[in-house]
Amino acid sequence: MYKSIIRPILFQLNPESAHHFTFKFVKVIHRIPGVGAMLRSAFRVEDKSLEREVFGIVFPNPVGLAAGFDKDAKLYKELYNFGFGFIEIGTLTPVGQPGNPKPRMFRLPMDSGLINRMGFNNSGVDSAVERLKKRNPKLIIGGNIGKNKVTPNEEATSDYVKCFNALYDYVDYFVVNVSSPNTPNLRELQDKEPLTELLNTLEELNKTKPARKPILLKIAPDVTDGQLVDIVDIIRESGIDGVIATNTTIDRSGLITDAKYVESIGAGGLSGAPVKDKSTAVIKRLAELSKGSFPIIAVGGIYTAADAKEKLDAGASLVQVYTGFIYEGPGMVKRILKGL
Repeated sequence: MYKSIIRPILFQLNPESAHHFTFKFVKVIHRIPGVGAMLRSAFRVEDKSLEREVFGIVFPNPVGLAAGFDKDAKLYKELYNFGFGFIEIGTLTPVGQPGNPKPRMFRLPMDSGLINRMGFNNSGVDSAVERLKKRNPKLIIGGNIGKNKVTPNEEATSDYVKCFNALYDYVDYFVVNVSSPNTPNLRELQDKEPLTELLNTLEELNKTKPARKPILLKIAPDVTDGQLVDIVDIIRESGIDGVIATNTTIDRSGLITDAKYVESIGAGGLSGAPVKDKSTAVIKRLAELSKGSFPIIAVGGIYTAADAKEKLDAGASLVQVYTGFIYEGPGMVKRILKGL
């Protein structure tokens, strides 16, 4: 029903409007008594064989919702009912910011992909914390953190520290996002020197807390092999817990969509099916270079159980979805879990 009726209606709206409409709709129906329980019964798959213990956390299943979908922690309780094993909020910045000018999200239906240049639009970390104070502790929540657009790279570490401190009591793990292509010069923080400083600072801060929490690094699919070698070294040296691979790509090769239309869209990160192979290649290479010494969470082009299994076979411990959830609908997570 989703693909034949609901998706065609939603796709009549621009992507950002469809996103906001869906959020409001899901919120409204959850106010009806019994709807949450009904959705859990319909979509959640509870099976011990699906449990995964990764960086000290027991996940009820290996399929999570990637950052970017619920940036401000407004819908995580309701989204849990659709079967996710964990939900990652953010990317959050110290101060709320509007992001890039609209339009800033574009569908590529022929390629089952999206291009976005949202630009870390969010209401600020303190606003998200207020909503996270009401969380069910059984839900596993990751906090994806970044820097404000106006913060120069030389001062970026302070922004990540502010977000880390604010979220510490309310999330189960952290993700350091230095790989979005939509904040000017952000990806320069993936270079060895600034990345080492950033991760060492956060890990030292982590050690001062009552209980250390896992820290992961989210990387781009466009990194060079040399950068991957550096990333593996930095993870070992800093002592952080793992990697999320990968963010969106700036590469436009191999698309079916008309090249003139793609060019007219302009800058932005491409996600969905077109990034699947690039993401898998990065995961395989990371697993080889690290000899499996740290966990990898895979994201990029996961639509089916076969896609998820491909990522797990490549070396991932967990997977995340975003664009696939938009194209495949709320039954996707259940289908993947049943397949696994």
